[in-house]
Amino acid sequence: METPNTKDKYEKVMDLAKRRGYLWSSFEIYGGIAGFVDYAPLGAMLKNNIIDTWRKHYITNEEFYEIDCPTITPHDVLKASGHVDNFTDPMIECKECLESYRADHIIEENVDIDTEGKTLEELQQLMETHKITCPKCSGQFGEVKSYNLMFLTSIGPSGNRIGYMRPETAQGIFIQFRRLSQFFRNKLPFGVAQIGKAYRNEISPRQGVIRLREFTQAEAEFFVHPTIKEHKKFKEVENDVIPLLPASRQMDESLPKDEKVINMSLKDAVENNIIRHETIAYFVAITKRFLLDIGIDSSKLRFRQHLPDEMAHYAIDCWDAEIYTDRFGWIECVGIADRTDFDLKAHMENSGVDLSIFVEYDEPKEIETYEIELNYKVVGKVFKKDMKLVSDALNELDNNEMEKLVNTIKNGEEYILKVGDKEFTILEDYLTAKKVQKKVMGEKVLPHVIEPSHGIDRITFCLLEHSFNEEEDRTYLSINPTVSPIKVGVFPLVNKQGMPEIAMDIKNNLRKNGILAEYDDSGAIGRRYMRMDEVGAPFCITVDGQTLEDNTITIRERDSREQIRIKIEEVVDYIKNKL
Repeated sequence: METPNTKDKYEKVMDLAKRRGYLWSSFEIYGGIAGFVDYAPLGAMLKNNIIDTWRKHYITNEEFYEIDCPTITPHDVLKASGHVDNFTDPMIECKECLESYRADHIIEENVDIDTEGKTLEELQQLMETHKITCPKCSGQFGEVKSYNLMFLTSIGPSGNRIGYMRPETAQGIFIQFRRLSQFFRNKLPFGVAQIGKAYRNEISPRQGVIRLREFTQAEAEFFVHPTIKEHKKFKEVENDVIPLLPASRQMDESLPKDEKVINMSLKDAVENNIIRHETIAYFVAITKRFLLDIGIDSSKLRFRQHLPDEMAHYAIDCWDAEIYTDRFGWIECVGIADRTDFDLKAHMENSGVDLSIFVEYDEPKEIETYEIELNYKVVGKVFKKDMKLVSDALNELDNNEMEKLVNTIKNGEEYILKVGDKEFTILEDYLTAKKVQKKVMGEKVLPHVIEPSHGIDRITFCLLEHSFNEEEDRTYLSINPTVSPIKVGVFPLVNKQGMPEIAMDIKNNLRKNGILAEYDDSGAIGRRYMRMDEVGAPFCITVDGQTLEDNTITIRERDSREQIRIKIEEVVDYIKNKL
């Protein structure tokens, strides 16, 4: 029989989380479903406090604005973004029991091989070479197939309009980019955030809170000029030393595994082209500061660069904030990616709506460009009622696109002009183009986006694990007071002589001042301390006999167990200062 001492840390954390009201299995009375979790009363408060801290960093400090978009997304949007075609995992199914698994995970569990970036064919070869069978029934597996992770749904009563539960919160921001750019008066750079539920129909989630089918993302999209990726506040963080695991060191087989991480200032990382540019580096710093602010153990945090063969289809550089856990090792909790203009370009091409921004120059520039004159006798017959539409679109082409048009038709090739959802073929005899000098006030650009994307559920679990401590006589959560759900436990030493009334008044006064306090008069005082230690309350206040004499109370600090006495009227200020 298993005893508490034989459990690993993960089991101990989850036992405490269930017992003390942090995390519960969803749909428990019906047997539960893997990949879903309920945040119990304290867990919901902890998660919300983490989100509030995230908002402090991004909304308050970085001046992002937050929006809130629907969680159901039409097929056309996710087709344009690439999710319909690319948002997949490799799946295998047992021929005997019909259980499905992720092929890459099954291989890694059976063989010491890194499957990152492997093709379906390569995974199939590994399955066959190592004769891997079903862990449930030892049956043979079928072929490795590609499985789309999105939850399919329909919109409207007919069921003809296909939709999906959104796989990320970012697309809502990209879809509203035209409105957002107007809100920010077309001044780059600017930042937009969204916090909410996302959904991924995982094949076989077996890692508790680490791999969920419904989870909370906090994503920040920072829109920048495509050629200006310096950050105006980089100087404030350039000397921050960060534990980095660059792609080059991951692939260097001469380096021992425990020597691949290098501690380096962000200034050196950018100057040595380890981190691509200042803006990614800046958000690496902000991510680290946020994670340490909520209480993540700095010795269990690193930033790993994606290898070339694992880079997302939309990214040119990506760094993951990885946090170490006892059972699962290093897990990705934050991704910081340069998504370039992939998303805006895709939605512009598929919707026909211009998502570019006109950026004014500090001073007007004299440039060499082309002046176009249409051959109306020809194009009038070709385009007829669309004549003005084509003419206006040609005159709105930026300098680079104008150059492309002229070079294309000079070579006798067709230039395809896209206007909304229409396409028009432009040939050489449709126009004449001559070079002219022109003074321009600015240029149209399609911004690039730098995205720090935070997985709040994984971060919450890691915080619980990093806060979990065992001593000979107690177990406690050393949760950072900033995010701990209950801040103060308030006790009467005994349930008589007016002590309960005084303790209740203190509790109520703390709550009136925005400090979450919990009253407890059940059991011995030592047992009450232990209960509050287990839920992570950083302070306990005890009303005792001396309180009746001099109006002082005892405040006990959770981690050190040190106690001091102060006047009741000083309690609120004391706790606020500590928090």
